[in-house]
Order: sequence, then C-alpha cells, then structure tokens
Amino acid sequence: MMFWEASRHLPLNIEHQGEIASAAFSPDGARVVTASNDKTARVWDAVTGRPVAGPLEHQAEVRSAAFSSDGTLVVTASEDNTAWVWNARTGKPIAGPLEHKAEVWSAVFSPDGARVVTASNDKTARVWNAATGKPLTGPLEHRDSVKDAAFSPDGTRVVTASWDKTARVWDAAGGDPLTSTVEHQEQVTSAVFSPDGTRVVTASNDKTARVWDAVTGKPLTGPLEHHDSVKSVAFSPDGTRVVTASWDKTARVWDAATGKPITGPLEHQAEVSSAAFSRP
Repeated sequence: MMFWEASRHLPLNIEHQGEIASAAFSPDGARVVTASNDKTARVWDAVTGRPVAGPLEHQAEVRSAAFSSDGTLVVTASEDNTAWVWNARTGKPIAGPLEHKAEVWSAVFSPDGARVVTASNDKTARVWNAATGKPLTGPLEHRDSVKDAAFSPDGTRVVTASWDKTARVWDAAGGDPLTSTVEHQEQVTSAVFSPDGTRVVTASNDKTARVWDAVTGKPLTGPLEHHDSVKSVAFSPDGTRVVTASWDKTARVWDAATGKPITGPLEHQAEVSSAAFSRP
C-alpha cells in the first residue's frame, strides 16, 4: 500500500505479507493502522513509513483496524472470531479476546474511547468495555450476518447493518432496539449516523443508499440510486451531503435532505468500495 506525504509528495511504501483489508489514519494524522490477510495489523509512522510497534497478531485474517478518538488505542477485528484492543504505541494487548461465535467483520470505538462495538458473522453485534474486554450488553441480534456497526456521535446509540436486508438503531447501554428495522431489498452493507445523530444513512446490495430518521426509522429521502451494489456511504462533516461508493465503478455526492445528486458520477475503471469526505 502506498501513501503520499502531502507537503513533499514522497511515496511511503507500507508492506504486509498479504493483502491489506483496511487502513486508517490516527486522529492527529501522525500514524496509520493497517489490517491484513497476513493475520496481523500494524501501526506505522505516517511520515517515514516505519512500523511504530510490533505486529498486532491474530490467528486468522484481520478484517479491520481503527484508532480510538485520542489515538492511544487500536481495536482489531479478525476472522479468528475475536476482536482485541491494543496500546497503539507499544503494540501490547489491553483487552481481549472480545469473542464471537463466528468471524468478526468490524470493530470501532465509541466517541469517548471507553467502549467498542463489534459486528460478526454470528448474526450479532456486541458492545464491550474497551479497558476490560467485558460485554456491556447482550447480543444485538439479526437474522443474518452483521457486517457493520457504529456508535452515534454522542455514544448513546448503535446502528447495525445486516445481510438480513435490514439496519437497526439500538440503545448502547442496555442493548434494546430503539427503532423498527430499516429495510432494503438486499443485504445492507454499511450504516452510519449523521454528525448530529438525527439521521442514519444505509448502503445496500439493492443498488441504493437511503437516508432515515434515526428516531422513527422512517425514510427521509427517496433511494440514492446506482447501477450496482452500494458498498459504503458517509455524511459530510456538516451533514448536508452524502457520498456513496458503488460497484458500478462510480462514487456520487448527494444532497442529504432531498436525495438529489449534487455531482455527476465520479467514474473509476473498476468497482469502488469506499468513499469519504475530507475534514475541515
């Protein structure tokens, strides 16, 4: 994987022994964490490309890795049915294993870094104490694999995206559902809250994204349509726009209030799996 140091345009070659499944910057931009099919995650210096700590090792492919909001911790999710919390400077484990009964597809911290939510092929998401690795809720249950889960900006709720063709908003403290299920015609691949927490946007293999009321679960726009599966979706920092990434080889920017396209298709030569806005 290649990164470019913005001020000097110097390529930084970050290498694993297998394919890299995800990469994310630390909040201060000084480090990068990568997750790989070589059964490890690694933390790197974003300027030199050198590893900051030893490999964060799992027993199977690592699907995702993410920093806490203060950059001191990393959480990893693996096909070995576990997630782990690590010290981002030393690479030493802090908490884990956070165990599921099947592969863990994603794991992210709450905004305050005190909790982790995991999404698993065992048809559940779980909320955990990031310091102890103890579960804080019962399983957040779907009828099929849960592919994605995220906290609301205030940390009080969780949204889950499932291959049972639904998304749902849950109470992050008690694990109780707060909305009826949000339904698509095919698997839901991603779900995130708006910056103010009042809306949720979902992406689906039914070739659409949708914007929903995060309290009622009712749609706020018509479908944001592509010609193939939509694999990721994100709000702009001010919440006025949505960007979608699709296997129809395009990304698109939409008005989050009306669902109307703001740009023409942003075209690629192959499938687009991820898209995000820059930060102000």
